[in-house]
Amino acid sequence: MENYTVEEYALCTRFKSKRRKKRLIKKDFDKQLIHLRKLEVELWNKRRNLPLVPLQVPYQKGWQRNFKLRDDVARSAEAEFYKELLTKINTWQFSSEKSFKRKKKRKSRHVYVEKIQTVKEFSEWEWKSPKLELTEKEKVHFYKRERWCSNFKRYKVHYVFNEPWRYVLRVSPYMITHTRMVDSYLESEIQVVENYIVNQNLRNKINKLVDGFSRSWSYYDYENPKEKNPIKNMSLHALYQQYADEMIENHGK
Repeated sequence: MENYTVEEYALCTRFKSKRRKKRLIKKDFDKQLIHLRKLEVELWNKRRNLPLVPLQVPYQKGWQRNFKLRDDVARSAEAEFYKELLTKINTWQFSSEKSFKRKKKRKSRHVYVEKIQTVKEFSEWEWKSPKLELTEKEKVHFYKRERWCSNFKRYKVHYVFNEPWRYVLRVSPYMITHTRMVDSYLESEIQVVENYIVNQNLRNKINKLVDGFSRSWSYYDYENPKEKNPIKNMSLHALYQQYADEMIENHGK
């Protein structure tokens, strides 16, 4: 009778080798992580789809700015046409200041400049898309323009509205009248999943499995609790005081 090793015996039987067992355990754990991501997304969607509840006392949260028809255009015969077009190209901006100014650095000092706001422009892909809501009559009021894109390092085509003077900006208070309903049971489920992922430091591994790469968003930028340094966030005075207390204690012994 010949002598066989455990690995050789496993090859000719139904038993699994050690290497296959480890691979199956890792594969099963990866499936659990993928299922965990699906559960997390499902819970987020449930929270996002919760109904809105009206507030008893609405409150103002900054200011909003959008376009409206100019008064003389609103009284003209084509007012309905330009009003319908505005619903498709109108844009909104929000700011905490009514002046809608932003801080900008010029010549080593900060100045406040007004934010630029225009009606919507369409890219070449949007213009050729069948989902474009513009009619043929409305497309006549746009012209083709090439603009340098610093991100792609090339010129890109845009379709710009050729009569922007027909619309003027309107500033109004941005009022909060509704709030999202809070489901305490759903929030507890989300927190349980979140705590498990953070405590086990699984966020990067889940992103690697699902998306193919591990991204480090600021939203997911958590520190592994198992690797926390107890003296990382201590001040120099606290460290010196701790060192002095230890020296006194050792000297007393």
